Amino acid sequence: MPRRISLTQYLVEQQREHGHIPGQLRLLIEVVARACKRIAISVNKGALGDVLGTAGSENVQGEVQKKLDVIANEVLVEANEWGGHLAAMASEEMDSIHVVPNRYPQGEYLLLFDPLDGSSNIDVNVSIGTIFSVLRKQGHTRGVSEEDFLQPGKHQAAAGYCVYGPQTTLVLTVGSGVAMFTLDRETGSWLLTEEGVQIPEDTKEFAINMSNMRHWAPPVKRYIDECLQGKEGPRGKDFNMRWVASMVADVHRILTRGGVFMYPWDQREPDKPGKLRLMYEANPMAFLVEQAGGRATNGHERILDIVPKKLHERVSVMLGSRHEVERVTGYHADTPA
Repeated sequence: MPRRISLTQYLVEQQREHGHIPGQLRLLIEVVARACKRIAISVNKGALGDVLGTAGSENVQGEVQKKLDVIANEVLVEANEWGGHLAAMASEEMDSIHVVPNRYPQGEYLLLFDPLDGSSNIDVNVSIGTIFSVLRKQGHTRGVSEEDFLQPGKHQAAAGYCVYGPQTTLVLTVGSGVAMFTLDRETGSWLLTEEGVQIPEDTKEFAINMSNMRHWAPPVKRYIDECLQGKEGPRGKDFNMRWVASMVADVHRILTRGGVFMYPWDQREPDKPGKLRLMYEANPMAFLVEQAGGRATNGHERILDIVPKKLHERVSVMLGSRHEVERVTGYHADTPA
């Protein structure tokens, strides 16, 4: 039975007893967690809250925004403007960075977030979520620019996500393992329900959009083909496929029971290295997965080592159970560029 302590108590322990996080970071995480509670309320209302359907606008990637995309983005921006913990923030839904207004104290951290991952699932009542990443602002100058955000994922001070499903769960790392908190809807508290999360090294589950198989590079085709051959093939075991089309939901399953998630490069847009965003999705999820004993690569290198060149950079993603990620990454190394 895990300790039933609150998120605040957990963070205080990390700050005072283990020295993992400074006070400003603790307070920032608490603000993000409160914002996620507000988003959860809107998600739970669904059609009753008039939050379903499209917003009639597009984000910076040219994707049609859902009403909840816009609502979640506004909640996170407004919640984090005044706290005194941030210098600036960046969102998958915004063209450029949002600097904390001068009327508020400027903190030493940078917040990046995907306000609502899995938007295609909103109207069909399937799990969606919020992903966030925290970086330390480099230097001591007052100003903030986009370049301040262009740090490799290994420099993250914290990362996490909130999944809005049958339970509302917050998953967090501050660089000392992974902890899960469940929202008690009666009291409004985040309570610790699991800590020291570990992903099994081996698995019999993979998550990938099979409809894109004809577009994949040979190493990915090879890996999936071997899985599909089951016991009769070179892997000698049967695999199951799971695909929710919500990165939060798929990664949450992997953190809970193992598996491998892949969103690889494909030849439809050969000039793009991948579909998912490095700063808002891949980096925070890679940090969580590695803290839980898994691996995360783009097929060639560790995701957390990639130095971003732009705010909305895309990347190929392969993450989850260590042995499976190492196998598919090895297949890429065996294939001439």
